[in-house]
This record gives sequence, structure tokens and C-alpha cells, in this order.
Amino acid sequence: MNVVDSSGWIEYLSGGRNAGFFREPIEDVDRLLVPTLSLFEVYRHLLRHLGRDRALDVIASMRQGTVVELDDRLALEAAELSVSTKLALADSILLTVARAQDAVFWTQDTDFEGLENVRLKRKS
Repeated sequence: MNVVDSSGWIEYLSGGRNAGFFREPIEDVDRLLVPTLSLFEVYRHLLRHLGRDRALDVIASMRQGTVVELDDRLALEAAELSVSTKLALADSILLTVARAQDAVFWTQDTDFEGLENVRLKRKS
């Protein structure tokens, strides 16, 4: 299973230099987990830059994966992870969702460097 960081989604959608790195986990929708927080972050970004209609089209595509909602158990685990790793709120939630599902977390954010089950490609 795979979880893609919100910045990875945006990189893929914009055709950025690291888009190819995120292609496999995003296009393998049968193994794709999409945290509700990713829906929020990607929708907010696209709403600002591309407008509502295009943003809703992308969200529909993201929903082809399995959407994972933030519940109380995940929230508490994310808080503990945030304290132990000093990750920001959103980062800790996304990584917690991946870990709870035994998924690989795909990112270009160096804050995750050296963490278990993280596939990192530095933003160039």
C-alpha cells in the first residue's frame, strides 16, 4: 500500500521535476491510500491556483484510491509521532496514516529523511 504526501500530489499534477517519482504510487489506485488531510491540502492548493471545477476534477481522481479518515486513534498516534520526531501536524498525520496501514509513504519533504517506510526524493 502507498500514501503520497500532499506535496507529491501537487508535484505530480503540475508535471514538476519529481512527477515521475510519484507516478507509480498515484496511478496504482488499487494500492493507493488517500488521507482526508491530503484531500484538504490538495483541494485548497488547486482551488487557489486553478479554480473550483479543476480542483473538484482532481479530487474525484484522488478518490479512486481508498480514502482514509482521521479518527481519534489516528489523531492520538499522530500527536505522539509529532512529539517524538518533531514533525509538523500535517506531516505527522500523513505518516501515521501510512504506518497504520503498513504503507510506504512517498514524499519530497526532507523532514522525513531517515524515517522508516519513507520513500524520499529531494525536491530539485
